[in-house]
Amino acid sequence: MTHTAHPSTPNGADRTLPRLVRDTLPLALDVAVEVAKLNGVCIRPIELRRFDTHTGTSEPFDIPCGTTNEAKCPPCAKRNKQLRKAQCREGWHLEAEPVAEPHPSTADQRWLIEFRADVQAKRDQAERDGQDVADWDEAIAGIDAEINTAGMRGNVTGGRTAPRRSRSTRRRQDAPDLPRRAKQDTTLGRTFVAPDGKVFRPSLFVTLTLPSYGKIRPGQGVPVDPATYDYAAAARDALHFSKLVDRFVQNLRRVAGYDVQYFATVEPQKRFAPHLHMAIRGTLPRAEIKAIAAATYHQVWWPTIDEVRFEGDHLPVWTERDEQDEPYPDGQAGDYLDPVTGELLPTWEQALDQLGADDDAEPLHVVRFGAQVDVQGVIAGSPDAHKRIGYLTKYLTKSLGDTLDLDQDNKEGQGDEDTPDPAVSAAREATNRARRDHATRLVEALRYEPCSPTCANWLRYGVQPKNAKAGMMPGRCKGKAHKAEHLGYAGRRVLVSRKWSNKTLRDHKQDRRAWVLDTLGLPDGDTATDPHRYIWRPVSSKDPTRTPLAVRLLRGVADRHRTKARLDELRARADGRPLTNLSATTALGEAA
Repeated sequence: MTHTAHPSTPNGADRTLPRLVRDTLPLALDVAVEVAKLNGVCIRPIELRRFDTHTGTSEPFDIPCGTTNEAKCPPCAKRNKQLRKAQCREGWHLEAEPVAEPHPSTADQRWLIEFRADVQAKRDQAERDGQDVADWDEAIAGIDAEINTAGMRGNVTGGRTAPRRSRSTRRRQDAPDLPRRAKQDTTLGRTFVAPDGKVFRPSLFVTLTLPSYGKIRPGQGVPVDPATYDYAAAARDALHFSKLVDRFVQNLRRVAGYDVQYFATVEPQKRFAPHLHMAIRGTLPRAEIKAIAAATYHQVWWPTIDEVRFEGDHLPVWTERDEQDEPYPDGQAGDYLDPVTGELLPTWEQALDQLGADDDAEPLHVVRFGAQVDVQGVIAGSPDAHKRIGYLTKYLTKSLGDTLDLDQDNKEGQGDEDTPDPAVSAAREATNRARRDHATRLVEALRYEPCSPTCANWLRYGVQPKNAKAGMMPGRCKGKAHKAEHLGYAGRRVLVSRKWSNKTLRDHKQDRRAWVLDTLGLPDGDTATDPHRYIWRPVSSKDPTRTPLAVRLLRGVADRHRTKARLDELRARADGRPLTNLSATTALGEAA
């Protein structure tokens, strides 16, 4: 029997079909991407080549992109979300301390430290004698590298070399004082015994919000009167929200009397202000949590930005420093100066020195939590605990600015999907338009706000940014906080204390990988392979031998089918069920 091939266009469509029909056919690559998403395969894989130094051969490998943003790669974002759920679940209701004690030092490690001490003493003596100590510093750097290679972590002299700039730690008069308890060396909370003898160790789920900046329309998240809404305060609070969270944790540990551990996520409210959800191991009275939130604040001791000195075409000019001049401690290659007077703008350190010398100086901004503080008790293993974990990780796959439009699945009054009520649709579209306008105004308020000491916006107010360089312009800072998808918050979306579960996210990935390998009965190649045998190199996008994306997606789908078929087979055997409903890949393999 012979088959006659249909004439087709270069893109694979049948030429006998009308053009309008061909244009409605889905693209094969788009379908491949869709299939990859359905099978949990990364749609932006990074191709690497593994070179075997023993045999001289190379082999391609696809590494998942690992993004946490669902808009970029839904499968990778979903996997990261599941990892965060496992991390939260494992550390929330622990019954034993998760801290691992360091191993005792060895004789070789102690000898290295003693040798380091002798070399440091000789280096200091040479410096006192006025000799060049460059060779000694180079030798000390080599010894420090050997110390880490020998199985010791950290730096023997500590991480900070320059003195830390600080101001008075006296509390503000408008902030209430907090009690302190004697600290206990534990990360576990209190236990409670029921009348029947059952022991409970409850934990907390806390939600903290920022204050109000103006009246908001209920359910819409847009201001009633945008003209009176305080966008400047909203922008500054969002920029420094991460510091406020740090202060809250410090105060919480002082009051609690033990080393409080937490798993927290930062999410946007409907009004686009960041707020915090925090799972806390252990429990405290609700009144104390609310008192701690009310007493927590963060002062931003930065130069004032009340006066705009440079804008429009009148901007500071960059000038290179003379190489013959005495080197500056900041290490900048040049300075910005006033184009009219030629006066050099103060550097970041000079501006802070002026601020510190002024006894009447006020902080640039003071950020506080709002009055709404929600505290809920959670019992280990309860349905509420599972619900709270899902709530903590609900929006981790989205950017802070991804929720401009209201979730239509939660809107009341929506009619049949095929014939929606025109009035409801018009009202929803008007609300979404108002939300997008609200976000635009917030981003515009952030445009000239300094987001960090290195922000280019400092030039607008007559101060050189820290580590200034040529080409900086106010209003064009590339910092994360100024981007519309972040809405001013540049901190981490997930905050996990060090002793939460004594595992990093990488450790949780290894646990999942070990479970899959053990279930499939496969050896762990990482433990059985010489670490110096393989050399891994990324494949450039300009490499003509690079594997096309479609081929890599199909390869990933086939691998996922084989793994899933094997897991289904093992589950069926464990449950005593017949081996039916084999996947297409398994059926083809058995037929071959």
